[in-house]
Amino acid sequence: MTLSDSGPMARRTLWVMLLALCCAFTLSQAFRTVAAMMAKPLQAELGLSNQQLGLFAGAFHFAFGAMQLFMGVGIDLHGIRRTVLIAFPLAIAGSALSALASSYPLLLAGQVLIGIGCAPAFLVCTVFIARNFPAARFAAVSGLIMSLGGIGLLLTGTPLAWLIEVSSWRAGFAVLGVGSALAWLVVFALVRDTPAPAAAEPPPRESLPEALRAFGALFAVPHTWGIMVLGAVTYSSFIALRGLWLGPLLIERYGYTLVQSGNVALAVSVVSLLGPPLFGRLRTQGRAQRHWIIGFTLLMAAAFAALALSPGAHLAVAGVLLSGFLSGYIVLQYADVRAAYPAALTGRALAVFTMAMFLGIALVQWLTGLVATYALAHGIEPYTAVLFAIAALLAMGALAFAALPAPASAARPAR
Repeated sequence: MTLSDSGPMARRTLWVMLLALCCAFTLSQAFRTVAAMMAKPLQAELGLSNQQLGLFAGAFHFAFGAMQLFMGVGIDLHGIRRTVLIAFPLAIAGSALSALASSYPLLLAGQVLIGIGCAPAFLVCTVFIARNFPAARFAAVSGLIMSLGGIGLLLTGTPLAWLIEVSSWRAGFAVLGVGSALAWLVVFALVRDTPAPAAAEPPPRESLPEALRAFGALFAVPHTWGIMVLGAVTYSSFIALRGLWLGPLLIERYGYTLVQSGNVALAVSVVSLLGPPLFGRLRTQGRAQRHWIIGFTLLMAAAFAALALSPGAHLAVAGVLLSGFLSGYIVLQYADVRAAYPAALTGRALAVFTMAMFLGIALVQWLTGLVATYALAHGIEPYTAVLFAIAALLAMGALAFAALPAPASAARPAR
């Protein structure tokens, strides 16, 4: 069943199921950005260094990214619904462990559990869209879902900052854990796996080793590497700022309070909701689409470089808001992946891309923690060093994407 050949009732059912899946994605978005508001309280209570803080923020994304291939296999073998229902309780358990953590290792363990539990949250949405909506609408619908999922970012702005200020960071994990349980119930009640398109002869069911080998074959495709390298630095740049360094930057460099920095995080989150549906409506494909992706990546790099040099709080907030809006162009990368592989490989290609994206987040957050620690040790303002490092990573990612092999679909000029 696809949206293009279904009646009004079936279309309504598909949208209800997609929005139910988006509930889990929304909680995933909230979990990946808690560090921005929790950074200073965690450092105060547990005595964490900047490097440890970067590892804390990156642990979620490392676990999330490392599980993408397995979640993709799970979707192929067991379906979207079962994969989410089995994995997501780990996010609930991780929330409870994090809320009760009395030491840094327990806190990291909680983050890893949350990352594994949330691992299928966005992948199931993209696979559901790819399977049930026309290819021409993939970018637009994906952009809408990315925007709706961004509501999770709103939760970790002013509301989380207020909750931490009146209670503690532990209460933040407790509330997100309750929200995760509710999201699981919504998926359980409303989502059903849609039937595969009719075929003269159903394909043979793959074993787990066969499915993993099929994923491995994607890495032998030359254009996979350019897609993965760029995917590893684009979304990670925004999450490194919004999900880790924004609060400390505003508090230490510009003297903001926790709630004031939460207000800025909330504004950035609202702006970031506007980007995906707008960029998703760009009528580009093939070579032109990849040119747009490279251009937006370089513009993002310039925004981070300008933020690194910003002399005043107002200019800094403007730069942060701009980066939040520009982050929406990442939906074009998903559309590029959708067009770069045959339909039979779409789900797996999206899983590989999502893996690269979230392992990239873990790497960038860990790396920027190292950069901040090194800068402090050598008398350099840490946030200047961190922001310049992110700008450099974006520029190098754009260069690699342009220089490495492109898919055949990009060799033809877009019409």
